[in-house]
Amino acid sequence: MSTDQRYSHRKKNLWAGILFGLGFVAFIDETIFHQLLHWHKFYDKSTTSIGLISDGLFHAFSWFATVGGLYLVADLMRRGAFWHKMFWGGKLLGGGGFQLYDGTIQHKLMRIHQIRYDVNILPYDLIWNGTAIIMIIAGLLFVRSARKESMRLNGGAPLVS
Repeated sequence: MSTDQRYSHRKKNLWAGILFGLGFVAFIDETIFHQLLHWHKFYDKSTTSIGLISDGLFHAFSWFATVGGLYLVADLMRRGAFWHKMFWGGKLLGGGGFQLYDGTIQHKLMRIHQIRYDVNILPYDLIWNGTAIIMIIAGLLFVRSARKESMRLNGGAPLVS
């Protein structure tokens, strides 16, 4: 696999990771916090039946994103252009981005659900959103490292797409 081949597909590698990371973290959230722990539903402002339907739609969304990301990975592998470091950067960006969106927009602004109820929510919010920020920063560092690595392998010259 040439550096030029990987670099010319850098956006597809990044988006494959973003979709996969978003879908994976959404799946983990739905499985652990919604199904196993029963802490909340995707939409808690209605009946249990509506909450279950909203969880089903959320679950379908997470799998569509995951499968979409894997479809892009398969295409990149077929082309010999899969870039592990760029993909991992995208996975962390997608997962962290979803988690930060969930923790700020859905939990605080829209108030469609909280992580937990009838407890001091502050520690949960700090851990949830702090982990998201760490994932986003790590993802950005992976993407930056991948770009620098590709330039170094190209003799320091910027690659063009």
